[in-house]
Amino acid sequence: MDVDIVADIQPEQVSSFVSGLPDAFYADEQMIEQAIQRQSSFNLIHLSTMFKVDIFIPKRRPFDQQQFGRRVAEQIGPDSDEQIWVLSAEDTVLAKLDWFRLGGEVSERQWRDILGVLKTQQEALDIDYLKQWAQSLGVADLMERALEELKE
Repeated sequence: MDVDIVADIQPEQVSSFVSGLPDAFYADEQMIEQAIQRQSSFNLIHLSTMFKVDIFIPKRRPFDQQQFGRRVAEQIGPDSDEQIWVLSAEDTVLAKLDWFRLGGEVSERQWRDILGVLKTQQEALDIDYLKQWAQSLGVADLMERALEELKE
């Protein structure tokens, strides 16, 4: 298990981002700078548990802008007034399909995540939205495959 976060970190923010992390986390400043330059991802590691946090730098495509516009606020817990912004289920699936394709379609964990979101959110998903953006992102074949696997 890991956590995926989309963060629009700018190069001038890297040093303060890293210095603001608790000592319990490992972060490689150079890796972060490279991820920003390539608009890719980097990770943070919680040292005592080896829990990984994947941070994705958004690209500047229409889809990435759409994701931020469709994000939803969720309460952190039942006894908390604090909220965090999370991607919609549809945008999570589309982003994971995109990363799955970019990664050579070999990550079983990524594919399981895709199927898991589709299965748990099945009744609430906007299938037309998924198909439209899957086509735009060049992952329509993967979207169809995932939807077919759900039927099995």
